[in-house]
Amino acid sequence: MSPARRVAFEVLEAVRIDEAYANLLLPARIRRAGLAQADAALATELTYGTLRRQGYYDRVIELAADRPAGAIDPAVLDVLRLGVHQLLATRVPTHAAVNEQVDLVRTVVPKAAGFVNAVLRTVSRTDAEAWRELVAEGAPNDDERLARLESHPVWVVRALRAALEHEGRGDELEALLQSDNSSPRVNLAVLPGLVDGSTPIGDLGELSAIDGFTADRYSPIGATATDPIAVIEAAGGRIRVQDEGSQLAALALSRVAPVRAGERWLDLCSGPGGKTAVLAAEALAGGAVLAANEVVPARAELVRAAIAGVPLDVDVRVGDGRELDPGAFGAPGGFDRILLDAPCTGLGALRRRPEARWRKRPEDVAELTRLQAELLDAAFAALAPGGVLAYVTCSPHSAETHGSLRAALARWGADAEPLDTRAVVQGVSRHPLDLASDASTVQLWPHRHGTDAMFIALVRRTSAEQA
Repeated sequence: MSPARRVAFEVLEAVRIDEAYANLLLPARIRRAGLAQADAALATELTYGTLRRQGYYDRVIELAADRPAGAIDPAVLDVLRLGVHQLLATRVPTHAAVNEQVDLVRTVVPKAAGFVNAVLRTVSRTDAEAWRELVAEGAPNDDERLARLESHPVWVVRALRAALEHEGRGDELEALLQSDNSSPRVNLAVLPGLVDGSTPIGDLGELSAIDGFTADRYSPIGATATDPIAVIEAAGGRIRVQDEGSQLAALALSRVAPVRAGERWLDLCSGPGGKTAVLAAEALAGGAVLAANEVVPARAELVRAAIAGVPLDVDVRVGDGRELDPGAFGAPGGFDRILLDAPCTGLGALRRRPEARWRKRPEDVAELTRLQAELLDAAFAALAPGGVLAYVTCSPHSAETHGSLRAALARWGADAEPLDTRAVVQGVSRHPLDLASDASTVQLWPHRHGTDAMFIALVRRTSAEQA
C-alpha cells in the first residue's frame, strides 16, 4: 500500500473525528512517515483535493453505490473519496487508483474491500465530464447546481453570491467557487527592514541571488520562491509564509499615517501571529511599541514563535479581548493603533482550509457577529483619541463585514470616523487593485486578486472621552 495514500487517509480521518486542521496536521504526518518529495506531493494533493471536493465526491459515490453517503461507514467513505479524487481529478492510472484504495480499506475495514472495489470500478467507467452532468441533474436552482458541482454547502454559495452582488459582480460567483477549489501558491512575507532591500521589495537586495525569488504583484513585502522552504529556513525568522491579503491588512494599519516614535500598537486577536510579525517589523522601523493579545494559550505561543525573528520586545498576553485593559499593557491613555483580526467563519480562506466549508453552519454566523460586536466595542474603547482601528475578517460574508462594521459605527456615532481604506490600501499596493469603486472599505478576492478574501476597514476615534 502506498505510504502517501496512508498519510492522506490518516489526515482525513483526524479531520473527521478530531476536527483537526489539515494544514497543521499534514506536514507533521508527512515528516513522521519520512515521505520522499514525490510521495509528499501526492499525499498533499490527495488530502487537499479530496477535502475541497468532498461534497461533489459524495454525490458521485451515492450515484455509483446507489445508497446515501451517510449510510456508508465513515472510514470506508474516506477511502472512497480518496479513490474518486484519483479517478476524476488526477492522472493516476485507473488500476492503481482502484487497487491501492482496495488495499487501504483492507487495513481499515477488511469486509468492505469488495464494496470499495465495485464502487470505484463503477466510477471509472464514466468520464469526469459525464459525472458532472449526472451530479447536476435535477438541481432545483442555480445555487444548488453550483453547490453540487463546485463542492460548497448551498448556504455558503448564497452568502458568497450576496457578497459579490454587494459589489455588483454577482456574475463572478462561479469563478470564485472554482478558485476555492484550486491550490493556492505558497506566498512569503519578507519582514520589512529585516532583510536588506526588503523595503521596497522591488529591490530584492541580498535576496536577488536566490533563484526563483519573485516580488508579489500587490504587497510591497510579499514574494514567491521556487523553493520557499529553503528560503524560510535560511532567513532565521525574517521571511515567513503569509497570504498576500493578510500582509496588506496589516500594512493598511501600520502605513495609514506616518509613525510617530513612541506610538503604542495592539494586535488584539493575534494568533497565530502572521500579522503580528508584520506589525512588529513595522513598529521596529518606526519606533513604536507593540503588544499582542490572544485568548488561547497555545495560539499565544504561536505568536511568540512568529515574532521571534524580530528584534523587538513585544508584550504577548493571554486574555479575553472583550475584557481588554489598556493599562495592563502600559497604555493607560489607550492605543494609537489596534488591529482586530476578528474571529469569523473563515469563508475567505477555503483554498487553504478546505475542511472549514464542511464544519461551519449558517447558525454560526449569528454567534460570530455577536462576538465581533463585543470585540469591536472593546477595541474602540481602548483607542486613544485620534487612534485608528483596523477591522479585518478572513470572510466576505456580508453579515461579518459590512454588517458588523455598520452596526458598530451606529453604536459609536460621532466618536468614530470611517477612513478611506480603499485609498490607503491602493497607496500601499505595488500595483492598482481591482476594488469596488463605490466603497471606502476593501474586499479582496481569491479569483480576482489571488489572495484570501480579506475584508479591511479603518476607523479613527475622534472623541477625547472614553468610548
